[in-house]
Amino acid sequence: MGGSAGTTTLLVYLTLSAAHRNTRTNVCKWCNYSQPICEGGTCFSNCNLSSYCETSEEICVSLWKQDNDSVQVITLCHHPQYPLENVLVPSYNSVRCVMEAVPTRTGRLYICGCVDEQECNDKLIFYNDIDGYSLLHSREVVPVAVISLLPPLLLAITVTVLFYLYRTQRLRKRSKAWQEKPGDYSYRLSLTSSSQCNISIACANSINHNTELLPIELEQRVGKGRIAEVWRAKLKHSETVAVKIFPFQGYSSWKNEICIFTDANVKHENVLQFLTAEERVSSLQKQYWIITAYHARGNLKDYLTSHVLSWTSFLKMAGSVVNGLAHLHSDYTPCGTPKIAIAHRDIKSTNILVKSESECVLCDFGITLRLDPSLTVDAFANSGQVGTARYMAPEVLESRVNLEDLESFKQMDVYSLALVLWEMGSRCEAVGEVKTYELPFGSMMQEEPCIESIRDLVLNRKERPDIPLTWRRHPGMDVLCDTIMECWDHDPEARLTAPCVAERFSLMEQMDAVSTYSSGYY
Repeated sequence: MGGSAGTTTLLVYLTLSAAHRNTRTNVCKWCNYSQPICEGGTCFSNCNLSSYCETSEEICVSLWKQDNDSVQVITLCHHPQYPLENVLVPSYNSVRCVMEAVPTRTGRLYICGCVDEQECNDKLIFYNDIDGYSLLHSREVVPVAVISLLPPLLLAITVTVLFYLYRTQRLRKRSKAWQEKPGDYSYRLSLTSSSQCNISIACANSINHNTELLPIELEQRVGKGRIAEVWRAKLKHSETVAVKIFPFQGYSSWKNEICIFTDANVKHENVLQFLTAEERVSSLQKQYWIITAYHARGNLKDYLTSHVLSWTSFLKMAGSVVNGLAHLHSDYTPCGTPKIAIAHRDIKSTNILVKSESECVLCDFGITLRLDPSLTVDAFANSGQVGTARYMAPEVLESRVNLEDLESFKQMDVYSLALVLWEMGSRCEAVGEVKTYELPFGSMMQEEPCIESIRDLVLNRKERPDIPLTWRRHPGMDVLCDTIMECWDHDPEARLTAPCVAERFSLMEQMDAVSTYSSGYY
């Protein structure tokens, strides 16, 4: 999904990446080695790198290795049918990562597997007294920790009850106000929810609460991602819209997208725009909806698979992607109004929708990060290092992101953007013979690569997708080649910024215009 430039309020279209149709991939902790942290009888991997698994068959796995006094944890996505450390994962059909001892010649080895969407291999569970926490601490710590946790637990329960009573009373007042004004079918975001997103209430889009739901008729499910489903639907029996439905467990992702969508300064013709959001109850379970407009052409990956781009179409479509990202990264709107810069953190061809044959929009803001300068380094560190492994920048794969510099998050997006531009360029007829569409690194590794393969390619061998010499024969493609190479530079600080890439595309458009004029004149 993507958004649009400008300050005008528009209805938004939403479609989920077709690459994720009928699949559901896990989000796992993913570090080569980390030192576990055990507190209060519970152990955690202490890994700050996360990633989507490449396929729905892969599970989250943690390995606990102990040699004398040294303990190390390895976390990753892994296909359970293949051995790991010469053993198969013993059991994994659980949302909890329960460590089990496996035979080994040296030291101790424990392994666990789990299936969930929220880094289930971070929390390491040991049921045996001789295992886990007792490997690092004495058994006596556990009862002491439990007793010490009782006062804060009681306090937390008390606060939760009081907050629930407060919210119930607040919703009753809203319901009464709604009945007095039946003509207005949606509420503005409350000041409370706006402050959580650092959004002014005056700039917030509408959120429609349960008191009066929009007349929406779901027609067909068109996508299923790691958390949410996307449906094509009819609004008021006329306008086609898309509805992204989050389950109760997906509240945090829904909230994050709402925090992005409800910032009026994010609106741009190449950034997905937003109609409204709702909280609904279905089959006695609460759901969270985001309602946008519908893009029938689907995502960029599927479009490139079945379409060859002319040079003119490439310039317009790729330029719109660049402009959308440049707007997100900018500290100002096109009108000069200050705004909070935004890092998308999951730029890829399946998170870009084809709006028309000459324009695209960015989409899917579930892990997007607002680069608010007032936030601390710890706040950015706690946001995690996430994304799709194939598109991860070297510094993300190596867990060496400079969290003290907000530009680091933008530099990661620019690296991913370079891979998308390569995908589009490989399907442009200006390069000569157009080959069958392939994903970045498609010719260098298996279709569903593991993280170790990507690390070996990107970090150790410093490989990038191949740019044939035939690309250089076209003046505009020659500029594109230089741009792509500067965007996926191994050194983050050496990469172009998104606004600089936008200027390059403006230059290519000027070159194309001059070439067209000269050809027509002569």
